[in-house]
Amino acid sequence: MKRMVKSRDVVRSFCVVIAAFVVAFNMNTFVSAGGLFPGGFNGLTVLIQRIAMKYFGIEVPFTVVNVILNSFPAIIGFHFVGKKFTVFSCVMIFLTGIFVDLLPVMPITEDILLIAVFGGIINGGALSIALLGKASSGGTDFIAMALSKKLNVPAWNYIMAGNAIMLMSAGALFGWDKALYSIIFQFCSTQMINYLHTQYRRETIFIVTEKPEEIMDAVMNETHHGFTRFEGIGGYS
Repeated sequence: MKRMVKSRDVVRSFCVVIAAFVVAFNMNTFVSAGGLFPGGFNGLTVLIQRIAMKYFGIEVPFTVVNVILNSFPAIIGFHFVGKKFTVFSCVMIFLTGIFVDLLPVMPITEDILLIAVFGGIINGGALSIALLGKASSGGTDFIAMALSKKLNVPAWNYIMAGNAIMLMSAGALFGWDKALYSIIFQFCSTQMINYLHTQYRRETIFIVTEKPEEIMDAVMNETHHGFTRFEGIGGYS
């Protein structure tokens, strides 16, 4: 049993390291080249960095800002979401910052639409790897999961509102084209996560049968899952 737990932790650690590296690589290629703003605290960190550089001439390390921003949400996640999930997520937050600060900035293309689309796809793929390892990029994920779990509140609406405020601020300070392309980036990232991360996806099974009692008994006995029964009459014959 202990060996199995250790194996799972090794797999989770591998997923976290790979996801952190890919997110950082994406930040220093597509995001940097397009002047985009990712969603969540990564996007807020980038916004703070660019404000510090443009208006104060100060180059702020990504790691420092991102870790500070994630400190309070990490405490929330540790108490309300799960200790192990939070620990692995904090490792990803820290590694992402380190990789961003260490990796060189390497613009791949100057086409802003390609940057937004493919940058979003890569970002979504990286976050899906993190979710596969039962971790996340932290920040808003901690807050959303804690509120949803403890208060039964649809927190993602508030997260979207927070991202909207961040993008409006970025648009006002750095140009609305950057903010609008950032929306495309975030949309592509979300769609990629929805496509790859299917663990919690629900499916509806519709069964047409002349033996409803047998089907109902089988469903209850084998899956312990509820169902809805409809009586229907054919209209053709």
